[in-house]
Amino acid sequence: NMRILWINHRCPKHPQAGGAEVHLLEVGKRLVQRGHEVTLLAERFDGSKPEEEISGIKVRRFGGRLTLHLYAPYFVKRNSKEFDIIVDDIAHAVPFWSPKFTKKPVVAIVHHVHQGVVEKELAPILRSLVRRAERSIGGTYENIIAVSQTTKRDLVEQLGIEGSKIRVIYHGIDRERYRPGSKFERPTVLWVGRMKRYKNLDHIVKSFRLVKRAVKDASLILVGGGEEERRIKRLVHEMRLDGVVFAGHVSEERKIRLLQDAWCVVCASDVEGWGMGIIEAAACGTPAVAYNSSVFAEAIKNGETGLLAKHHDVNDLADKIAEVLTDDALRKKLSRNAIAYSRKFSWDKTVHEFEQYLREL
Repeated sequence: NMRILWINHRCPKHPQAGGAEVHLLEVGKRLVQRGHEVTLLAERFDGSKPEEEISGIKVRRFGGRLTLHLYAPYFVKRNSKEFDIIVDDIAHAVPFWSPKFTKKPVVAIVHHVHQGVVEKELAPILRSLVRRAERSIGGTYENIIAVSQTTKRDLVEQLGIEGSKIRVIYHGIDRERYRPGSKFERPTVLWVGRMKRYKNLDHIVKSFRLVKRAVKDASLILVGGGEEERRIKRLVHEMRLDGVVFAGHVSEERKIRLLQDAWCVVCASDVEGWGMGIIEAAACGTPAVAYNSSVFAEAIKNGETGLLAKHHDVNDLADKIAEVLTDDALRKKLSRNAIAYSRKFSWDKTVHEFEQYLREL
C-alpha cells in the first residue's frame, strides 16, 4: 500500500473550496478505503485546526495562500522519507515544485492552464510572475495528470510540454446523489460557480435579457459568490431586469435540487479545466448551453446533450437558451442523452485509473 502526500491550496472544508477540492476528497477517501495512506498539506483558514481527519484523509494545515508555497518545499524536503509518492495539485497556476526537493516520484495534477485568465484576474505585476511560474511546470514535472483532453492540449500548445508526459484522467461523478428529479413549472436557467471575472457572468445576464423577450416568464438563478457579485448585481439593477435570483452559497443538497429543477444550465467562461458542473447537471437530466470554446466542446455533445453557442456571442447564447426553453421535444431529447452521457463518468473509475498511474510511478 502507498503512503501518499497530497499538496493543494485548499482542503475540502475551506470556505472557497471548489471543483479541485471535490476531486481531492472523492479520490482521496477512495484511496484510503483501498488501504492507502493519504496526507493532505493545505493552507489555514479562519477557524480551521492545524490538523484533523476528513473521510480518512489526514489533513495538515499551514499558513495562507502565499506562505504555503514557501512552506511546502521545506515540508517535502524534511518529510519525504515518510511518503512513497507526492501529488502536487496545481489548482491555481503556481506549482509547488516538489520534484526539486525530493527524489521520491512526484505527479502534478493540472486542472486548467491560466495563461490567459490572469489577464482578467490579476494586477499587472502579479500577472507576469504567475505566468512565469505556470510556464515552469514543463521543466519541473516529468509526470502530469490533466483532467481533460482540452487541458492536455493547452499544456502542449501554451506551455510547450511534451504530450508523452501527460495522462488524461477525468473527474468522476456521484450518481447516487446526482440523479434526475422534477422540474420547476417556470422555465428556469441556472448558473453555478465562483463569481470570477473570467466566468463572464455579464454575458449570461445580457443574454438572459434577450431570452426574456422570447420567454417572458423565464427566470435565471445564479448560485455562488465572489468578487464579481457586486458588479453583476449592479448590472442587473441598471438593466431593470426581473426574474434574476442571486442564491448565494448553498448546501450541496440545495445545489443538487436546483440542478434537478432547472430546465438548463448555462456556462460562458473563457476557460475551465473540466465541465464538472455540466456533467453534474447532465446526471440530473438537465442539458447545458455554453460557448463553443474551452472544455465545453468536450463536456457537451452539441445537439445531443446540450447546445454550443459561438464564443463571446451573447445573441447566439440567448438564441440557444431560448431554443432549449421553448422546444419541449428538443429539451426532452437533450435531457435523455445527457443522462446517458453522464454514465461514462464515475469516481470509482477515476480512482482506478489514478491508483494505477501512481503504482506505475
